[in-house]
Amino acid sequence: MASVAIRSVKKRFGEVQVLHGVSIEIPDGSFTVLVGPSGCGKSTLLRMIAGLENISGGEVAIGDRVVNQVPPKQRDIAMVFQNYALYPHMTVGENMGFSLALAKTPKAEIAQRVGQAAEILGLTQLLDRYPRQLSGGQRQRVAMGRCIVRKPQVFLFDEPLSNLDAMLRVQMRTEIKELHQRLKTTSIYVTHDQIEAMTMADQIVVMHDGRVEQIGTPLELYDHPANQFVAGFIGSPSMNFIEGTMRDGHVEAANGARLPANVSGGDGRPVLYGIRPEHLDIADDGFEAEVVVIEPTGSETQLFARLAGQELVAIFRERHAFAPGQKIRLRPRRDLAHIFDPASGQRI
Repeated sequence: MASVAIRSVKKRFGEVQVLHGVSIEIPDGSFTVLVGPSGCGKSTLLRMIAGLENISGGEVAIGDRVVNQVPPKQRDIAMVFQNYALYPHMTVGENMGFSLALAKTPKAEIAQRVGQAAEILGLTQLLDRYPRQLSGGQRQRVAMGRCIVRKPQVFLFDEPLSNLDAMLRVQMRTEIKELHQRLKTTSIYVTHDQIEAMTMADQIVVMHDGRVEQIGTPLELYDHPANQFVAGFIGSPSMNFIEGTMRDGHVEAANGARLPANVSGGDGRPVLYGIRPEHLDIADDGFEAEVVVIEPTGSETQLFARLAGQELVAIFRERHAFAPGQKIRLRPRRDLAHIFDPASGQRI
């Protein structure tokens, strides 16, 4: 196992710069998730760590060794791809042991390592099958098994669950996290799904337009987002943002609604008031909003409402008999509100 250091890394494709001096420290044995919208540069960065893309500037170190000029096969990493990349003419066992065979590893050792990985992943009974005879989840396990047998210093995952259906994605992300807890191998995982990031990561790196917006644990990013982008990206449904003005310890919305704030000063300053859907309560002393749509899911109810022309989302565990067009009163929890500067997007 080894730590990974990404220091002021830049990437250009011709005249287009897609990474702007990214710096990330990935501790030895951690599970770090790179998350962000499509086009933010997370997969490009992963491929640069793997050696599949050249580095335009900065350096990448695995352990104590800078690997900018080291070929991929000599970096002691293993990568799980989105499309599995299994050889269709080889059995499960042959797929898992192929890299060892190329390295001229003794057959007895190959059999031992493949057997151990198959037992970890629940593939022991499938070693003689071909990829076409497997489900999507089983194929992804084979792809992971092919990495495990190599005993690399670092695992790299490039959106490995995006081809699976919703129920299987939930199952597989649990299995990957459990696998990491067992092997303790440094893992870097790329996804655009913030639920995957929140549930799997020890450390999350939020990226946007080729830059790192914030690095922290899942709950640090959820509770203390550095800016409006992180606040809106982390959490599902995403945070509500209400335009308003600071007034004597509260924020005044366009319709005069008073929103309790946990910052003071700056009277007359325009701000964005952020509140998560689950931090809105029904209360007589709340602001008035109009119900637009109700979405019951069984365990909770999502409510879409309108305040001064802006749409809000609220989530309730309790069941309420709402109706479209109904006027209700919502009260934000003061200690869980977030105030952002509308110009810079930074948290105040």
